[in-house]
Amino acid sequence: MNFSTLDFIIFGAYCAVILGVGLFVSRDKEGHEKSAEDYFLAGKSLPWWAIGASLIAANISAEQFIGMSGSGFALGLAIASYEWMAAITLLIVGKYFLPIFIEKGLYTIPEFVEKRFSTNLKTILAVFWVALYVFVNLSSVLYLGSLALETIMGIPMMYGVIGLALFAAAYSLYGGLSAVAWTDVIQVVFLVLGGLITTYLALNVVSDGQGMMVGFKHLIDAAPDRFHMILEETNSQYTNLPGIWVLVGGLWVANIYYWGFNQYIIQRTLAAKSLGEAQKGIALAAFLKLIIPFIVVVPGIAAYVIVNDPAMMARLGEIAQSNLPSVGQADKAYPWLLQLLPSGLKGIAFAALTAAVVSSLASMLNSTSTIFTMDIYKQYINKNASDKQMVNTGRFAAAGALIIACIMAPLLGGIDQAFQFIQEYTGIVSPGILAVFLLGLFWKKTTNAAAIWGAVISVPIAIAFKFVPGMPFMNQMGLTAVGTMIVIVIISQLTGGGKDDPKGIDLTKGLFKTNPVFNISAFVICILTAVLYAMFW
Repeated sequence: MNFSTLDFIIFGAYCAVILGVGLFVSRDKEGHEKSAEDYFLAGKSLPWWAIGASLIAANISAEQFIGMSGSGFALGLAIASYEWMAAITLLIVGKYFLPIFIEKGLYTIPEFVEKRFSTNLKTILAVFWVALYVFVNLSSVLYLGSLALETIMGIPMMYGVIGLALFAAAYSLYGGLSAVAWTDVIQVVFLVLGGLITTYLALNVVSDGQGMMVGFKHLIDAAPDRFHMILEETNSQYTNLPGIWVLVGGLWVANIYYWGFNQYIIQRTLAAKSLGEAQKGIALAAFLKLIIPFIVVVPGIAAYVIVNDPAMMARLGEIAQSNLPSVGQADKAYPWLLQLLPSGLKGIAFAALTAAVVSSLASMLNSTSTIFTMDIYKQYINKNASDKQMVNTGRFAAAGALIIACIMAPLLGGIDQAFQFIQEYTGIVSPGILAVFLLGLFWKKTTNAAAIWGAVISVPIAIAFKFVPGMPFMNQMGLTAVGTMIVIVIISQLTGGGKDDPKGIDLTKGLFKTNPVFNISAFVICILTAVLYAMFW
């Protein structure tokens, strides 16, 4: 990539700042030893702006920078539905889920399952989530981040995996959620700034130096098929994003599961100073989600236009001829674009990509260790564990998860459009878990037996739908969620006799009351989302 001395200085400064801040906030105050609440929930002291920044830093990773840019290259702006619908989903989570979670004083999402259903179901889901984070989430983030290092700088895959893992571990294993959340505030600045710079310069290349807006208009003129949010059935990518069903079907399953019941996302809000602070943080994250496609998807479309325009390729010269993305290797789009940046800006853009990878790794490590410690270790191994024992166990669990993920990451080689791959295979289990949680939260008649059977039966239902010829995986997810809910309702009626379950949640009108700041923010976000869909329908 021909990094200059300035690029290395900028990237080195970024690394030094992140490590310095992480280790500074990780230190124990004199006479005070970290408690479990300090380590796993940052002492419940996070303000709204740190929560909003941390939510985005935990969410935006190599999956988005590499994977969504690859999907932008392969199918266009339609992939942005994951981001724009997530903004609406965040508002739903903030208004209807968070009040219940915070009122119950949760550390983990499996802990809610125990309070609402049973210890057995909690353990089943805790083991599932630990396995999912280690073998899918951590491994895929390490793989995609290392793929970028390999493409951009020629660093061998295994060295990249180890380097990223050690960087994330350096501050997150010792400092816990506090170190992760406060460094995330800095990571988001690098992430957004670097992403916007890459987008601007990619559009400037397209416009031959005439600026970003001229470049964006040229993209629309050169590739109009890449700017349709709702794909026609004749589109070759329809099975990935099935037209109007994206808005009314399975994408809601993916989004509500991810933002509402995903430990490494929801853990930030559980660490808030108050419910009001958590909800304001949610609103900030929702605003940021609206601009993410312009950072991660538009560059992929720009790469598609540049690669398929001989005049542009000739203008760029020899530097543009290596590591070319293609329809079969779409995930090379973003790393390929970075090599076109001028000296100095490469360092900022590379820092942004690294920030996305490292912040997500740190978040996943902390949440994996939280679930293992609180829901497995304390439940079955040491019921009377002290705070010190739980903190140390959390650190060892995170280290073990990281080692396993480092072994697994290189084995994911050869996957194209990794973002879609991750969504599809997570979608086998997420509909069942979503059904259990939604009915557990809002239908008092849901029984423990029904929830267990629903969680178990949902997997064969999902697998059965995968054998239906031509059915998009989003539709499979939506139908699996509906089918699982029907199973849970039927078994609840049979096992509960139609009566309210003793552990059912009492929902009062005041529980869901939100402050004016959240209400106004929610209204503006809904309007902006509608405008974006109207523009690019």
